[in-house]
Amino acid sequence: MKLFNTKILGTGSFLPDKILTNEDIAKRVETNDQWIIERTGIKARRVADLSKGENPSGMAQQATLRALEAANLTPNDIDCILFSSTLADQAMPNAASVLQFKLGITNNCPALDVNAACSGWVYLLPMADAMIKTGMYKHILVVGSEMLSSFNNWDDRNTCILFGDACGVAILGRSSETEDAKIYSTVLSSDSSKKDHLTLWAGGSNKRITKEVIDNDEQWMTMNGQEIFKAAVKTMASHCEKVVRDSGFTMSDVDWFIPHQANLRIIEGVGNRFNFPMEKVIINVDKYANTSSATVPVAFDEAIRDGRIKRGDNVLFAAFGAGLTAGAVFFKY
Repeated sequence: MKLFNTKILGTGSFLPDKILTNEDIAKRVETNDQWIIERTGIKARRVADLSKGENPSGMAQQATLRALEAANLTPNDIDCILFSSTLADQAMPNAASVLQFKLGITNNCPALDVNAACSGWVYLLPMADAMIKTGMYKHILVVGSEMLSSFNNWDDRNTCILFGDACGVAILGRSSETEDAKIYSTVLSSDSSKKDHLTLWAGGSNKRITKEVIDNDEQWMTMNGQEIFKAAVKTMASHCEKVVRDSGFTMSDVDWFIPHQANLRIIEGVGNRFNFPMEKVIINVDKYANTSSATVPVAFDEAIRDGRIKRGDNVLFAAFGAGLTAGAVFFKY
């Protein structure tokens, strides 16, 4: 069987218009701008507006149109949709199917949602790579679209400062025989022994949203920040070293590193583990906070569009999220 190399053909992102600053949050809970920046590096975040159609599928529609333009493709050129969202538009149908409809795709391509929390978009890349490599599909749309503001407790100062809404996408396809773009190596994992460190207990089959749940304030995300921090730094760093080593490279061969944008201190901790220069790390957590599985593709799209990342660069992705899931991808753009 002939195997193909995978190329990222185009990227796109969407950020809601509404900006919520640290000062805005300080008007609601006991905190301040300096306290938030010192602990997280976050200065502001975006909040989606449902009246503007800014739900996960709606944000994905806008981001995808930009990626299609960048890739010089039409919606019906997409023959598979892989959609990462921690909290999609609704329980069913899945957001990927809704996105297919919004894009006007009429080719009946498969549409799949995956929930691996903040690792979701990175989780989907090896799956898309395998499908491209084997010739199963030619153009795969990989989406990370998140509206965590829906289940963010704005009265809890320990969590409300951390999250924002956004969408980032990429269209993957085949490299031509004259191109050297490829995915070198990937790794995915999950340490479920720590699954209770970041959770949303209500809203699923075990605990429906009822009046009692709301009265008890159980409809929000909860997090053990200290445990998440330690596990995130250790796991992302080891995954990064593995995919680079397995590709036959060293960390000095990495042109750009895009980690999950959860917290600036986590990003710095990962970089320090292998003495990676911070000037080669793409960071936007200060502007957008933690947008879950959208953080990596949004940062990637921004760095391409502002000219930092160029064709031929070796790029390293890493992510970490509830589950506790984690993954890394090393590739030539």
